[in-house]
Amino acid sequence: MKTADDAPAEKNSLPQGEAGIRFASPPADELEEAAQRAVVRATDHWLPRQSPEGWWMGFAQCNMGYDAQDLFLRHFLGLMDERVAAATGRWIRSRQSADGTWPIAPGGPGDLGITLQAYVALRLAGDSADEEHMLRCAAWVREQGGVAAAPLTPLLWLAMLGRWSWDDLPEIPPEIIALPTWAPLNIYAFNSWGRQVIVALSVISAHRPARPLPFGIGELFAPSGPPARTPRPGGFRDGAFRRLNGILRFCRKGTPRVMRRVATNACTRWLLERQEADGSWGGVTPMTAFAVLALHLHGYSMDHPALRTAMAFVDGSAAWPEDGVRKVETVQSPVWDTCWATTALADAGLPADHPALVKAADWLLGRQTDRPGDWAVRRPGLAPGGWAFVFHNQTWPDNDDTAEAVLALRRVAHPEPVRVGEAVDRAVRWSLGLQCEDGGWAGFEADVTSALPGRLPFLDIGDHCVDAPTADVTAHVVEMLVDLGLRDDPHTRRGVRWLLDHQEDSGAWYGRWGVNYLYGTGCVLPALVAAGIPRDHSAVRHAVTWLKSVQNADGGWGEDWRSYTDPVAYAGRGPSTPSQTSWALIALLAAGERDSAPVRSGVRWLTEQQTDAGSWQETAATGAIVPPTVAMNYECYRHVFPLMALGRYAHHRPGGAR
Repeated sequence: MKTADDAPAEKNSLPQGEAGIRFASPPADELEEAAQRAVVRATDHWLPRQSPEGWWMGFAQCNMGYDAQDLFLRHFLGLMDERVAAATGRWIRSRQSADGTWPIAPGGPGDLGITLQAYVALRLAGDSADEEHMLRCAAWVREQGGVAAAPLTPLLWLAMLGRWSWDDLPEIPPEIIALPTWAPLNIYAFNSWGRQVIVALSVISAHRPARPLPFGIGELFAPSGPPARTPRPGGFRDGAFRRLNGILRFCRKGTPRVMRRVATNACTRWLLERQEADGSWGGVTPMTAFAVLALHLHGYSMDHPALRTAMAFVDGSAAWPEDGVRKVETVQSPVWDTCWATTALADAGLPADHPALVKAADWLLGRQTDRPGDWAVRRPGLAPGGWAFVFHNQTWPDNDDTAEAVLALRRVAHPEPVRVGEAVDRAVRWSLGLQCEDGGWAGFEADVTSALPGRLPFLDIGDHCVDAPTADVTAHVVEMLVDLGLRDDPHTRRGVRWLLDHQEDSGAWYGRWGVNYLYGTGCVLPALVAAGIPRDHSAVRHAVTWLKSVQNADGGWGEDWRSYTDPVAYAGRGPSTPSQTSWALIALLAAGERDSAPVRSGVRWLTEQQTDAGSWQETAATGAIVPPTVAMNYECYRHVFPLMALGRYAHHRPGGAR
């Protein structure tokens, strides 16, 4: 549909578009005019994508390992559907790299665990081992050491599929559920989703099931053949943990069946207590799959309401982008996307009482959690009040979504201000109560920072199985508190001090939930400036210098996923992307660099990259779920963050506060 922004602009004309965006003054130059027109086009593009209920959500794409696991689950449960298998196979096949592999992030090098799972899934979908693309894949797997060199998760699935020995996997005793919270390795020493997976896997491993594949996978073993193996994960190779595994294995064989049944009963009760209204566990398909397997192996029929609704959730988490093609969405992000969309549209200049913003606020208000979750184990007297990432998750709300929900709500002129105010008050009390001992904020809970869980082999993700404070989450909470007039509150000042203390030597900040140092720095600089840190402060100037030093020659910014494993080579380095360019611009605008050459170049790059439809293209994974093993491409990011950056530039606003 043609709008006013498709016609050449008259001198001093003020574009408004269908949404009625207004700018305070005519553009000062051609670049500002281009930015204003881009804001109008982006707003007109994004507004109609709101759901009737009020939320926005883009597709969140992870790696092909999760599409493969969906087929593994269906095979194991006897629910394989030929149409689903064929469509999933087409999707997996379409994402294969030229060397026969599948990567963690688009464009990256092949990953052994993902490639192994994708290969087995394609065999389930009907591909023959002697097809050219399969031969290339199998050869690459063998070059990497074969199945024996794979990470833990693929080996767990292969054990359930009858192609790996349970004896070559670490023991996960279900009795772990009975450890008191003061014990070093109790389930609450792990982060929220980590403990969910461990509890489910403890039930699965107690049964040691095997539903063999209808084919062998001998072509995936290294030429020397399967050696006598020790459990694969690195931490488990430590002598102490190897001995511990031997003890646990001995105990498993000697544990009376009654005692083991009591433990698995406790685990399944724990799981059922945490099933969400939509049938999921945490709104995450892999966690839900493990819970389904655990309950089914424990004796629950697939016709049981808990498993029926769980499988309905799993089925509903897949998208069919075209006929005969099916892809799995690991987790949906409606709360997160709606928060950012609301803030971006407000930054664009959409009136605060616009019906779309009011509808979004109404939907967000209905998603605030109202009962204690796992976070209450460490904060038993704290009242609920957080928001979660997904449609349904009362158990694991998080500080990041909560901060962004509050910031978004405060940008809306809602007809029920008392209702909004009460929700904000609950959220702030909850967030303040979850501040960690060192002054920072973690994703889901407070002070889940023990070093021991990261050394265990259960999850194959090292330190990310705990929930330590991070710069991006801390910055968002600080920004929220400042927006509420709590700049001088002791909680805020401790958060600011934490941020200053955790700046990298380069001048950047690490990004836990976005890639990576560009995201972290894009979160922290606006928060510090809003909290009263002067723009000439050494930390601010150091960060600005770093951002300018990593700008690409084309004017944009980009960062490769591999910055999580090799920051020397990749921190702030990579092809320019719309979201990462926007994060850099948001940081520089907050630091007072609006008229600098780097900002002007970045704004020009964004305006030139905008599509005719009013959006941007981005195939890179700029979101992080579990660095360095699980990357995410958020479809929403390529829309909302450019709109935020250009909106702040076009309206001469250094930040997004109300």
